[in-house]
Amino acid sequence: MDFLNARWENLIMANYAVDSTFLLPFLPKGVEIDTFNGEAYVSLVGFMFKNTRLFKVPIPYLGTFEEINLRFYVIRKEGDEWKRGVVFINETIPYKPVAWVANWLYKEHYISIPTKHTWNINAENKEITYQWKMGEEWNLMKVNASTKKQPMAVGSMEEYIFEHYYGYTKVDNTTSQEYKVNHPRWETNQVNDYKIVCNFGKMYGQSFDFLNNKKPTNVIVAEGSEVSVKWKRETL
Repeated sequence: MDFLNARWENLIMANYAVDSTFLLPFLPKGVEIDTFNGEAYVSLVGFMFKNTRLFKVPIPYLGTFEEINLRFYVIRKEGDEWKRGVVFINETIPYKPVAWVANWLYKEHYISIPTKHTWNINAENKEITYQWKMGEEWNLMKVNASTKKQPMAVGSMEEYIFEHYYGYTKVDNTTSQEYKVNHPRWETNQVNDYKIVCNFGKMYGQSFDFLNNKKPTNVIVAEGSEVSVKWKRETL
């Protein structure tokens, strides 16, 4: 059974290489840090959450909104299968009721603060901007990208970032939960230019201050698609 169905569109992913030991305090029980070419990554993500339905019931007035999140990548071996997933350090949306439901039902890490976006799209290029306000300070992710769709290459950084279909939540030091996210393999757009303005320490805690002056390894834009999140959660 699906708990959530929605459409995710125009995802911006700014990916930062970090020392894997830095992520250990955030690591849920039962998973390992996933790496790409020997590097661990955190991603600052902005996208539009559209037409949200809970148990297939639309959410009036609150079903379309911006989400900004900070996440990293993990793997878990179950039998002969390696499950590739993500762990959210923080998820930011504008609506308090939606954040409250997600935190209450799924022990997630949502906060509610003002957000906004602008999309300027023509036949050849698109300019996508997401902003979120912490205190008196507006943070920003902005890209200029081609509208031409291209598939992700096998073994690419894009594939590593996007092809994680499980979520893992650290409930406490002894308990974690696993859930399944379904969506098709996404197409991407070539990024021509980008701008990131984020006070990482203020948003995510002082230990993230070092990202304030760190350049992302790369910035990726994905077209997005319909997405579903399963109701069933496995406790690890």
